[in-house]
Amino acid sequence: MIDIVVLTDKRYLKDSSSDVYKHNVYFEDKLVVDALKNEGMSVLRLAWDDENFNWSNTKYLLFRTTWDYFDRFQEFSTWLSKVSKQTKLLNSKELILWNIDKHYLKDLKQKGIHIAESHFIEQSSESTLKELHHQLRWNETVLKPCISGAARHTYKLNKNNIHQHENVFKSLIAQEAMMLQPFQYNIVEKGEVSMIIIDGKFTHAVLKIAKKGDFRVQDDFGGSVHEYIPNNDEIEFAENAVKACIELPLYARVDVFTDNDGILAVSELELIEPELWFRNNPAAANSLAFAIKKLI
Repeated sequence: MIDIVVLTDKRYLKDSSSDVYKHNVYFEDKLVVDALKNEGMSVLRLAWDDENFNWSNTKYLLFRTTWDYFDRFQEFSTWLSKVSKQTKLLNSKELILWNIDKHYLKDLKQKGIHIAESHFIEQSSESTLKELHHQLRWNETVLKPCISGAARHTYKLNKNNIHQHENVFKSLIAQEAMMLQPFQYNIVEKGEVSMIIIDGKFTHAVLKIAKKGDFRVQDDFGGSVHEYIPNNDEIEFAENAVKACIELPLYARVDVFTDNDGILAVSELELIEPELWFRNNPAAANSLAFAIKKLI
């Protein structure tokens, strides 16, 4: 019986000397694997869709870099339902199912956590983008799916380009729920801070800045990552956001920014497979391993 399997995406199973992105993924996962081994646990690192491994042969599955799940959502959901009956998941199945859909932002808001202003558009809605913008009185917005990652189908809209996106929106809303948010100018001007929380406690943070001319901070779109030291108010805000979850997660990444009204807000709360930037703070991987050791 293996103590824990660290889950990745098959694209990242091997290190790469020519691809910096893949190397970073492999290196960060290795930090976790080594930290777990140093705590005396037996560890494997596998792709989540590995058909040759019997998942009942491990005590825990730790989700790390399963970054293709949102492109294979139905397949992933079926696998998740099956594997959760064979072993324990970290984070838990309940947290994963709650966090996988951005409607969780409503729950955070109800618990007093300030979030990015959001309007949810349910699947099969017959509203048009023009109607929604008129109804909400928002001039510049961002449209995204409720289940997504890496800025999948994320569009910046304004009165000049809405008509160009109506057909795309019509196609998307027929298949899945979407959300519309007012464009947040401070994310472009100041960036977005990712706060890493392990076992309820802050460990480190990074500042993500979009490349010039873009609004997406993800490195997939040319965004850059910088060291960041948050103040006490920011740390407390992030820790409180994690405490507002349906249960305390083992690990979390809280993405925060200053909204258009100058108020600190949560843009995303990542509990499934967040990039945790252990390469910026390897000691945080040890904190994660120690927290897991307490469970086992």
